[in-house]
Amino acid sequence: MSTSAKSIAPAVVAQNVRHDLLIDGQRVPALSGRYFDTLNPASGAQIAQVAEADAQDVDIAVRSSRAALEGDWGQMRASERGMLMMKFADAIRSAQDELIDLESLDSGKPVAAIRRQDLPAVLDTLVYYAGMADKINGQVIPTRNDALTYTVREPVGVVGAIVPWNFPLMIGMWKIAPALACGCTVVLKPAEITPLTALRLGELALEAGIPGGVLNVVPGFGKTAGQALVDHPDVDKVTFTGSPTVGRQILRSAAGNLKRVTLELGGKSANIIFPDADLDAASRAAAAGIFFNSGQVCSAGSRILVHQSVYDEVVERVAARARAIRVGDPQDAATGMGPLISQVQMQRVLDYIEVGRREGARLVTGGARHGERGYFVTPTVFAGVAPQMRISQEEIFGPVAAMIPFADEEDALRIANGTVYSLAAGVWTADIARAHRFTRRLKAGTVWVNTFGPTDVRLPWGGSRDSGFGREHGEMAIENFTEPKVVWINTGR
Repeated sequence: MSTSAKSIAPAVVAQNVRHDLLIDGQRVPALSGRYFDTLNPASGAQIAQVAEADAQDVDIAVRSSRAALEGDWGQMRASERGMLMMKFADAIRSAQDELIDLESLDSGKPVAAIRRQDLPAVLDTLVYYAGMADKINGQVIPTRNDALTYTVREPVGVVGAIVPWNFPLMIGMWKIAPALACGCTVVLKPAEITPLTALRLGELALEAGIPGGVLNVVPGFGKTAGQALVDHPDVDKVTFTGSPTVGRQILRSAAGNLKRVTLELGGKSANIIFPDADLDAASRAAAAGIFFNSGQVCSAGSRILVHQSVYDEVVERVAARARAIRVGDPQDAATGMGPLISQVQMQRVLDYIEVGRREGARLVTGGARHGERGYFVTPTVFAGVAPQMRISQEEIFGPVAAMIPFADEEDALRIANGTVYSLAAGVWTADIARAHRFTRRLKAGTVWVNTFGPTDVRLPWGGSRDSGFGREHGEMAIENFTEPKVVWINTGR
């Protein structure tokens, strides 16, 4: 198997060349010969054409990953896997400027944000799980005097990883790193609108010495490549981040062959500000919590709940921060907010803004397309939002803040828990007793107190209800990618 691969530098990408699938250590065209365009969200211009995988290509990739699992990768010592993953991290560090530029070009994310958050998180995740590769332990469990009984954890097998477009590099590594640490192999299906950094990651893994077939990358569309990956009988596990609608479909399909599934889905997170909070810090974090990445974050603080005694003041503070955000070219280091990912997503957000107007919310600032080129929407703040309004209940996935007044703790709790989502929440208060009391009753997988948004690979991440199930990160991710086996040895009387 070849362990070399053609580099994709941003300068080459800009020339609209074609990029093939990455299967078994080789760049290969799709069997159908079809390609699709990937566009620059900041301009709408074509960046490149990418091979479109379908069920036949996915089958080849899965068979390649199965062969790698049963071959060198599966026979490798855990410590060797960890060392190769460390070399993978070194390769990413060497290519970090290229990856940052490529991610910004393909996704519209500001380069400053990728450099500050995404790329460091990619490296932290990979290094963390590289160190865990040889520390995945079982237990000796005493049962009776005539037996030695213990457990071991074995790789779950071939993993189908389906990654969204809002954090292609970071969420991709959230799935790749723990799977490789556990000894699994991965078939990665990036979002069709952000496939380029996934292909580059696959090449860097090969350059680091990870065998061909361990990480295959099959760009394509959800209804073809994604569905084929979920339906494939030789895929043992599917890990998906995306919308609740697609998550339900994956769960139904996976039930057909009893495939293991982890789902990280939507959010409508409440950021709750009590009157005794540091209002400057709370307003600053509330604005960042919804406008970061143009609001295209599953845990975005899209519902800002504010006690009625300080409501008007906080609304104006958040609106002032929204007006001050520099919207523009994501490859300009001074840009604070880039475009939405696509024409479709921009129109979806603009439609929701119109819904908010019709429902009677007051538009404080924003609410329009920014410029005539690319998919930009101005940072938007609605006041006077009622909890039952659609802009308060439905995930917009854009830079739209719904500011909701509340009367007391019980009122705030009722509003905060009053959606189908339960991914994250924030609480701002100087009263430590209230913080403990309130966080206990919030329905959320993560609750931030006097901050909003930080994550760490060492802490479990996920939610329930329409936010999905299962947890990524930390030791819990090891459970996602391993199966326990009991060994019972008869030792006689």
